[in-house]
Amino acid sequence: MEIAANADPPVVKVIDMGKFLFEQTKKERLARKAQTKIEVKEIRLRPKTNVHHRGFKVEDARRWLEHGMKVRVTIKFRGREITYPEIALEDLKEIAEALKDVSKIEASPSMEGKSMTLVLAPDKPTAKKPEAASPEKPAVQTEKPEAALKAEKSETPAKPEKVAVKAEKVEPTAKPEKSAAKAEAPAKTEKAAKTIKAE
Repeated sequence: MEIAANADPPVVKVIDMGKFLFEQTKKERLARKAQTKIEVKEIRLRPKTNVHHRGFKVEDARRWLEHGMKVRVTIKFRGREITYPEIALEDLKEIAEALKDVSKIEASPSMEGKSMTLVLAPDKPTAKKPEAASPEKPAVQTEKPEAALKAEKSETPAKPEKVAVKAEKVEPTAKPEKSAAKAEAPAKTEKAAKTIKAE
């Protein structure tokens, strides 16, 4: 493998080609993994779409924008609807107004063939999920004053545990009584059987 071709004399290094190609592909994979991919979701409407159905689509768009995705709002025209583009423009402005708290207009409404399109981008970058949140919590808990820790320890009673142990000890004494009652039952059946034979 040639390292510095312009040097005098040229610098060359002997390497394992398979290992070199593997390392290159590994670096490319890591670079692709580190990239942030922005998805573009689309909402398709018509000029005659009523406000109620548009509301469902707007709520979907809000959810996507909060997750950091871009949203393309498209209004398709059919037949003579294209002669009234102001209706679609008004709808797009209402949608942009409804989503202005979570988005900004990236591409203003424009006609493309038989459709009018508006592109909305997330207003604020999405916060990444806290991965190391658990190590921070113990640090916060250890900063409590010693007096508060002593108060917490004094509040926790140890007596309920002893009571539970006593209750367990009481149970074995109750079991022999039951077994004695069971022993009496067969004796009664034997007496009943003897009386039947005697008759």
